[in-house]
Amino acid sequence: MTINEHEPDVFEAGVATVCWLRVALDVPLPGLFDYSSDHAVAVGTRVIVSFGRRNMVGIVVETPHAPTIDASRVKAIAQVLDDLPPLPADWMRLAKFASQYYQRPLGEVMLPALPAGLRKVAAYQGKRAAGGPVHRIDKRAASVVEAIAADHIPPLNAQQADAVRIINEQRGHQTLLLHGVTGSGKTEVYMHAAQAVLAQGLQVLLMVPEINLTPQLEHSLRARLAALAGVDALAVLHSGLAEGERLRAWLSVQRGHAQVLLGTRLAIFTPMPKLGLIIVDEEHDASYKQQDGLRYSARDLAVWRAHDRQVPVILGSATPSLESWYHTERGHYLKLSLPHRARPVDLPVVKLVDTRRLALQQGFSPQLLEAIGERLDRGEQALVFLNRRGYAPVLNCGSCGWVSQCPRCSAYTVLHRGGGRNYRLQCHHCGHQEQAPRACPECGDQDLHPMGRGTQRVEEHLAQWFPKARIARIDADSTRLKGSAAALFARVHAGEFDLLVGTQMVAKGHDFANLGLVGVLNADAMLFAQDFRAPERLFAQLMQVAGRAGRHVQGGQVIIQTDYPEQPVYQALVRHDYAGFAQYSLAERESIGLPPYAFQALLTAEARELNQALAFLAQARTLLQEQAGADASGLTLYDPVPLRVVRVADIERAQLLVESRRRPVLQVFLAQWSAALPALAAQARVRYQLEVDPLEI
Repeated sequence: MTINEHEPDVFEAGVATVCWLRVALDVPLPGLFDYSSDHAVAVGTRVIVSFGRRNMVGIVVETPHAPTIDASRVKAIAQVLDDLPPLPADWMRLAKFASQYYQRPLGEVMLPALPAGLRKVAAYQGKRAAGGPVHRIDKRAASVVEAIAADHIPPLNAQQADAVRIINEQRGHQTLLLHGVTGSGKTEVYMHAAQAVLAQGLQVLLMVPEINLTPQLEHSLRARLAALAGVDALAVLHSGLAEGERLRAWLSVQRGHAQVLLGTRLAIFTPMPKLGLIIVDEEHDASYKQQDGLRYSARDLAVWRAHDRQVPVILGSATPSLESWYHTERGHYLKLSLPHRARPVDLPVVKLVDTRRLALQQGFSPQLLEAIGERLDRGEQALVFLNRRGYAPVLNCGSCGWVSQCPRCSAYTVLHRGGGRNYRLQCHHCGHQEQAPRACPECGDQDLHPMGRGTQRVEEHLAQWFPKARIARIDADSTRLKGSAAALFARVHAGEFDLLVGTQMVAKGHDFANLGLVGVLNADAMLFAQDFRAPERLFAQLMQVAGRAGRHVQGGQVIIQTDYPEQPVYQALVRHDYAGFAQYSLAERESIGLPPYAFQALLTAEARELNQALAFLAQARTLLQEQAGADASGLTLYDPVPLRVVRVADIERAQLLVESRRRPVLQVFLAQWSAALPALAAQARVRYQLEVDPLEI
């Protein structure tokens, strides 16, 4: 497949002039689709075409000399949509790379990357007769919101100034890893680097991993942009926006009106005609990996896009991914270090509390409860971190051993507390809900007990232990409504709460001015997970949440309760030693051939019966071995196995892992394999997903 950036080829037959087009459509079929037009249509133009029994919006990818099928079977396009210019060549290259690397049809990359208003046929019906141009988009859509007045700009310390200087000296492409301890002022480095780019009339893409991190950063960006004469345009893009809001932001950036785009992973596919710098904050975060449809890594695509556009890209984190650290150690990335906090306050002291011989109060050690009380007495805030929402992970009958099980999944239902004494059971995999039983469904015993604890139960216990404290619970349940997370965090920053109970939502990116203590419950749950990335995730999560303590107040403290204080993860945390942890972890992975020393792809199958899924994977494994032939030695094919949670919503799931020490070897075979899988899956009556560089196995 080639992308033709020149004028379309035209075929003349008598007085008729025919332009052949190859169009990408959002359908689960490989390749492009042939259509014709009676006038020239540029590559990158959106068109409406008839596909089967429906009309669809597609994108013109090529204008060949002749169609790939009999010309008499080629349909004419229904409409040309010229309400915006053709999608630019660099955007087309990005989509093509993502399609090839992640083994997805090009149309399934291009169309979902556009705002809904640009890819829905219904938005254009009745606008103009078929074949004619459409001018639908309101030109006022790109209007700029008035910027906030500039705040006081804090001076840079020596390390920050060096980092900004090195970034500004870059000419062309360079990937820079900004490794700074929590509170080291990475955001200020971003701001100064962005200002230098904006002063040249160029655009900046700043990506964050989660929606709830955008409000605080948006406020800071608007304030800083207001200090630059003539630069006051900021666009925000994330999945929480309404369709119209997303379209307006997208158009503002695409037209060059917005100089800065702040967004989550979907922002990587936004056309930016004057792109000069890409920043990926919290680059280690797993939220940058899309988990359905096109399973892309926005961080990795950011590095590719920066290389393609020949601009710098900054990857920032206090706990970089081991892949990024590996690249810096080998000289592929340039490492910039911020080893000290920006303010004159020390990093928090990390204390491990050995809970093996302690009598715990609802999961709390006496040391942690005492430390919370001391902080509250001093007028400081304290945060209790537990990455498990709900009231309790499971409901149990002590008489017969019954536990609350989802009827549709091979997983327990989580006990949630509603208003008053109303409890419900909810499956966090399929969403199934039911009222919690008053008696055991098996033996009738009414003495049912919640096992373990979630954020709701912890909040309840703390309210009893510290009755005068103002407590806020911050998790996916308490912030479900649109705008509720931003409002809740604003109240926290305003000092309306003394004690916070939160999940990973509070672990990163938030600058709590009065937070002196962080207590961590149930950290051990991730220590012995099946996924080899679990220790890396645990270390990053704990170091990030620990970094919320003592950012503005001296004497910050972190208390981690554990049954395994000798574990390397915890010992490195006590020393704030990311480099030591990374060195240990990379050596361990190299010894057993795991990423980043190997490259992986995961084939997942779903079927009504587990045997169907496993049989399909076994056939796919045999097929790959046959296709690999003599070069199969470059691949490692593992046996098909059921997923840890094998059944979700009455669908059984299994997986097959493929691995190679060389990325090109893996990519060659994946291209051949993915072309043959659709027919194999149809015959076996299964659904499948091929994921490149999987984060969860």
